[in-house]
Amino acid sequence: MSSSPSPDHLRAVNLPAEWAPASWRQRTALQLPTYPDAAALESTLQELHALPPLVTSWEILALKKQIADAQEGKRFILQGGDCAETFDGCTSEVISNRLKVLLQMSLVLVHGLRLPVVRIGRFAGQYAKPRSADTETKGDVTLPSYRGDIVNGPEFTVEARTPDPRRMIKAHARSAMTMNFVRSLIDGGFADLHHPEYWNLSWVGHSPLADEYRHMVEGIGDAVRFMETLSGSEVHNLNRVDFYTSHEALLLPYEEGQTREVPRQWGWFNLSTHFPWIGMRTAQLDGAHVEYFRGIRNPIGLKVGPSVTPDQLLRVIDVLNPDDEPGRLTLIHRMSATGIADKLPSLLDAVKREGRRVLWICDPMHGNTESTSNGYKTRRFRNIRSELEQAFDLHAAAGTRLGGVHLELTGEDVTECLGGARELTESDLERAYLSTVDPRLNYEQALEIAMLIVRKQSQIATPA
Repeated sequence: MSSSPSPDHLRAVNLPAEWAPASWRQRTALQLPTYPDAAALESTLQELHALPPLVTSWEILALKKQIADAQEGKRFILQGGDCAETFDGCTSEVISNRLKVLLQMSLVLVHGLRLPVVRIGRFAGQYAKPRSADTETKGDVTLPSYRGDIVNGPEFTVEARTPDPRRMIKAHARSAMTMNFVRSLIDGGFADLHHPEYWNLSWVGHSPLADEYRHMVEGIGDAVRFMETLSGSEVHNLNRVDFYTSHEALLLPYEEGQTREVPRQWGWFNLSTHFPWIGMRTAQLDGAHVEYFRGIRNPIGLKVGPSVTPDQLLRVIDVLNPDDEPGRLTLIHRMSATGIADKLPSLLDAVKREGRRVLWICDPMHGNTESTSNGYKTRRFRNIRSELEQAFDLHAAAGTRLGGVHLELTGEDVTECLGGARELTESDLERAYLSTVDPRLNYEQALEIAMLIVRKQSQIATPA
């Protein structure tokens, strides 16, 4: 294991040349809606720029330091949440259940990996989604595609599907509500390790994994009480955890509106989220999204798919992290269970050979989407599991480190992904399929993934 990052690991690096929050407008921008009223759009962006930020620069820099630690093998990243948030989903029950399942997963990972876990939620801003086509046709009617609640509505009507810039203000408000509630829960002791049993969802007892999880919870409780008995006082910092937000920074006008300079810091920060990422469909080297991302100081993610070549990846790394700053760049690979063994090794070898400092994370969800015979978009748990297991093995073989996982999941009792602990079948999908875009793991399947990570890491650490 390499040494710790030096004290100046967050040093001032060279400012990007000829960059401003709006410089992306001079590049080709994909996956953006066409707003019919330019004046309304400009008025909305001015209002958005005046609204308070959702996160702070010191939170962003704290996350960057923790990602730098993960690059050194000192932390593990758990990134998870909804495929696409909806305005209607901004409720106390949905938010608290999502927080509970992420806490449950992180408890399993901390206990099994013996590492601090960095919790990054796909929430408080994940309102935009890329689409494969700009329009959708039903019968004789063609309308703009639904691009997430921050752009338009899912109902197939002219009024709903017309992009409305005022939705950006509503997205900011919903994100603020979500963050405020999450922070209140955490500050109020919701994440207290003295009482991890409080995190159980109401139906956890029905899970085939319940006994294993409860045994783990009891073990952690015993360990905490043992430490406090020895010290004669309560162990500090067990009653709260850090939580960070993330979303795909797809709607660039919205991101620009929350990009600011702050006192006593150099450079620009995207203050709509701690950890924005670039999706596969917008990662063109000369495109608007890469141009925008190269100028912000946030730690950033880059989705890497099976079509990316080693040379392409190295060139994007050069643009996004030219100074090789620790904690700056996370590569989130998503290859599919059938493609990862063929596509990933050359990328790992190229980045390692060039000595680029990145964090590798596996997204085993997006490459494994399929449609069933009864018309549902789903993912098979066995394929998700397979891609994740192969990722650990391929990194071990390449001498690189898999430092995290990126999952679409929910704390709701949905039936959207096939298989898992209860062996959900195609006939189960219609029972509780609630996603408006992509299928998500339910809490049982998410917990099973956490346990799988622990077992797989243990196998790699102690080979037969």
